[in-house]
Amino acid sequence: MTDAIEQVWPLAVHQQCVVHLVRASLRYTNRKDWQKITPALRDIYTAPTVAAAEARFEAFATQFGDQYPAVIKLWRTSWPQFVPFLDYDHEVRKVLYTTNIIESLNARFRQAARRRGHFPTEQAAMKVLYLVVQQQRRGGGSITGRVYGWAKALNALILAYGDRITI
Repeated sequence: MTDAIEQVWPLAVHQQCVVHLVRASLRYTNRKDWQKITPALRDIYTAPTVAAAEARFEAFATQFGDQYPAVIKLWRTSWPQFVPFLDYDHEVRKVLYTTNIIESLNARFRQAARRRGHFPTEQAAMKVLYLVVQQQRRGGGSITGRVYGWAKALNALILAYGDRITI
């Protein structure tokens, strides 16, 4: 997926969803150990810098590596997609740590497309997707819910990306 995104948007930064990474980690662990593992994982993804996150991950690997090697392998494999998250300010991280907002909108798009069945043209499909977005904007339910701290996150993104963000 990263390659496809880079072909369309060459300057895009692709990151792993932190929530999905944690959930995937918990699939490989015993439920009785979740109360020990989740705070240790939280220490990794709340680290202030990449170096601090690496140090915290190594401590996590030392503590749980023998018992749960699949979790360690998962994090090592996902690390290149996870690290871009750590480059952002705290305000931006709070907004970006999950992709649930995007997934919710995509689910509404899929639902509308299923209800319609088929589309005679690409333009007809685009109209249905447009109407889904417009329905949400007119008060037919919120696509994203309230995003707390969005103003601070937007300011941090403008500082980081400047001319790439238009308001």
